[in-house]
Amino acid sequence: MKVGFVGGGVMGEAIIKGVLAKGIARPDDIVVNDISRARCDLLNKQYGVNVVADNRQAVEGADVVVLAIKPQELPKVLRELKGVTARKLVISIIAGATLDTLCQGLGHNCVVRSMPNMPAQIGEGMTVWTTASEVDEKQKNMAQSILAALGEELYVSAEKYIDMATAVSGSGPAYVFLVIEALTDAGVHIGLPRDMAEKMVIQTVLGSARSVEATGKHPAELKNKVTSPGGTTAEGLLQLESGGLRSLLLRAVIAAYEKSKSLGAK
Repeated sequence: MKVGFVGGGVMGEAIIKGVLAKGIARPDDIVVNDISRARCDLLNKQYGVNVVADNRQAVEGADVVVLAIKPQELPKVLRELKGVTARKLVISIIAGATLDTLCQGLGHNCVVRSMPNMPAQIGEGMTVWTTASEVDEKQKNMAQSILAALGEELYVSAEKYIDMATAVSGSGPAYVFLVIEALTDAGVHIGLPRDMAEKMVIQTVLGSARSVEATGKHPAELKNKVTSPGGTTAEGLLQLESGGLRSLLLRAVIAAYEKSKSLGAK
């Protein structure tokens, strides 16, 4: 599979790393252009991929084109690529860029809109994606194999779910990192050395997430198993509920969702 990358930043690199690791493409099958020559040099040196200085060159011989640029670069890139990517599958990871914007800008409907998240950089990502009308089954399979190289992937039939995914799985790692940071600082506050607190918190978060996945039980059921009547956990949960943690997370997700929709409307 020949893949052309327009953009070779952090997430572009994550996809390159993933498709190479999974054997989906070889270094010679990948062509990259990025506005930063330093990024191009780094990708060439580290992964052996081909780098070019022009977006049209990057996509010319590709079966699949990956748009991994910043939203503000999109209008210029669409002008450059209009008519050039016909009959090629185009996968966008650009936040807020709607299928309508992408299809009109490129001049065809063979487009995938996806929302990966930050853990994709270590192959533990969650990517939600959907397709425009001209994407056939073979191309869907190609898109799925590329996005699965980042971790877990989930196809959705309606584009509206992409903005929702942006608010939950896209922004979600930041919420989890904040919880990890806060729990670690709390451990230090009560007297734990920071390295000990960090180790405890990280494994607690990992183990808790894996417990939900492995058991298939509702998180509330697992929470109740940890919470003894009149015990320490019950006391801690009382403070979290009194402080509005659940409500704050809800408000954070709603705010991120509304922001995602507004970006797409511009």
